[in-house]
Amino acid sequence: MSDYYDRTEDAKYTRVYKEQTPDILKAFAEFDQAVFATEGREIPLRYRELIALAVGLTTQCVYCIDGHSRRAVAAGATEAELAETAWVATAIRAGGGYAHGRLGFKLSGAADHQH
Repeated sequence: MSDYYDRTEDAKYTRVYKEQTPDILKAFAEFDQAVFATEGREIPLRYRELIALAVGLTTQCVYCIDGHSRRAVAAGATEAELAETAWVATAIRAGGGYAHGRLGFKLSGAADHQH
C-alpha cells in the first residue's frame, strides 16, 4: 500500500480537478461538507464517520480508511468502535460473497443438469 499511497503528495493531484472540472469539484466538496456537517444531522458525526469507515473498508479505499478513521476518532470514536466497525464491514463483505454465490448457482444452470 505504501508504494503508491502518500497522503501529502497525492493531494497535489487535486490540481487536475481544479483545472479541468472546477464546477464538479466545487459541487462535490459542498455535497461532502453537507453529508459530514458537524451539526444539523440526525445521525451524530461520530457514527457517520464510522459508517464511512465501514464503506471504505468494504471498498478497500485507502484514502477513505485513512481519512474517515482519523475523522471518526476526532469525532469521539473509540478503538472498540473502530474494531466493531471493521468487523461489521467484514461481515457485510463476506455476506455479499455468500449471497452472490447463491446467484452463481442460480445462473449457472447446474441445478438443471442434476438428476
